[in-house]
Amino acid sequence: MPGWPSPPERATNLAIRPVTGMDGFAACEHLQQRVWGFAERDLVPRRMFMVAHKIGGLTLGAWDGERLAGFALAFPGQRSGQSYWHGHMLAVDVGYRNQGVGRALKLHQREAALAQDIDLIEWTFDPLEIKNAYFNFEVLGTSSRRYYPNLYGATSSFLQAGLPTDRMLAEWHLRSPRAAAAEEAVRVEVPAAIHAWKASGDPRAAEVQARNRDTLLAAFASGMVAVGFDRSSSGDGAFLLVHP
Repeated sequence: MPGWPSPPERATNLAIRPVTGMDGFAACEHLQQRVWGFAERDLVPRRMFMVAHKIGGLTLGAWDGERLAGFALAFPGQRSGQSYWHGHMLAVDVGYRNQGVGRALKLHQREAALAQDIDLIEWTFDPLEIKNAYFNFEVLGTSSRRYYPNLYGATSSFLQAGLPTDRMLAEWHLRSPRAAAAEEAVRVEVPAAIHAWKASGDPRAAEVQARNRDTLLAAFASGMVAVGFDRSSSGDGAFLLVHP
């Protein structure tokens, strides 16, 4: 929260537990501002966290004492008769990153979903974010078959850098390990320089986004599935797509 000291260099003794009260939901509001730089109009307000809590969703918090180090918010959904959770947000405060906090939140989320007989969690992510793509595909074992151009419209987040809010949909099938034996058919490259290009307004960022948007939309329309994300020693990334 505003006025609190900077978080420690290493997170220790984090407790992961459900957030159920308005004070905790207010802390989730403040963390959104720190992580994404949202203007107030783009925040998920505390009352929506309460709605999720009341209708069968879940907010998990990672707590360092009384300080919220991270949270994961999921809403219930249904498609074609199947109930699932939509993971709307996963946020980790800057001083707690690269320490397994996000992974711990997702694994606790998985346990909670399975306890409610939920087999699938889905969420959207920016396909230009190499670290997130690697985490989704290679750490958690998700797959993807949907691409949404400019899904959320304009956003105040500095992380978007004025580009359209293109998103891929990650599918996390909780009971079935992902099939990894299929032969790789298509690679969709994301250069490591994309973050610097976005930050500086370099037009190459928009060019990469447009090229990859067209390639992924066409691949998904043909029935292909993204099943992995490769990273090179130079930091470049690539989505791996196959015909199931």
